[in-house]
Amino acid sequence: MESIPEMDLSNSENTSFDSIKTITATTATTNSAATSSSPSSSTTPSRYENQKRRDWKTFGQYLNNHRPPLSLSRCSGAHVLEFLRYLDQFGKTKVHTPICPFYGHPNPPAPCPCPLRQAWGSLDALIGRLRAAFEENGGKPEANPFGARAVRLYLREVRDLQSKARGISYEKKKRKRPPQQQIQALPPPPGAT
Repeated sequence: MESIPEMDLSNSENTSFDSIKTITATTATTNSAATSSSPSSSTTPSRYENQKRRDWKTFGQYLNNHRPPLSLSRCSGAHVLEFLRYLDQFGKTKVHTPICPFYGHPNPPAPCPCPLRQAWGSLDALIGRLRAAFEENGGKPEANPFGARAVRLYLREVRDLQSKARGISYEKKKRKRPPQQQIQALPPPPGAT
């Protein structure tokens, strides 16, 4: 699973999107060492909880760096879409354009100039974590920008575009149901009538 890079806000003079930097490995190591050495916590957060916290922090930094800065209460589905498009620059999934000779081929035989994007699965998981984090941080479910219709449609569009570009269709997984036992009509036992 691809992770979303965290953004550094240490340079408050220049906080445009161009100035957003990923946290270096030393900072990440320092942070993880600090959290792992805390004796007061009896249980360590799960990997999901840690990722959700990092994603929430990253989105918060994105809102702070927005011009003009946005508060969470004024954030809408359109801002979430803007954030997802911004994240595409950090993507690692090759998405072929329709004019590419390898469009629709799952394993292209040669390199091509098509752009790298965030994978649909990564975006879908990210939105799920942010949607949960929004409500955990006091947001009302009916006002959750991560659950907006525009966001759902965007994710569906990205999924379809990427599946066509790679020649792999995403099938909705069907729920497995236990096999039904066939009850055969047995004749009534003798003397039951």
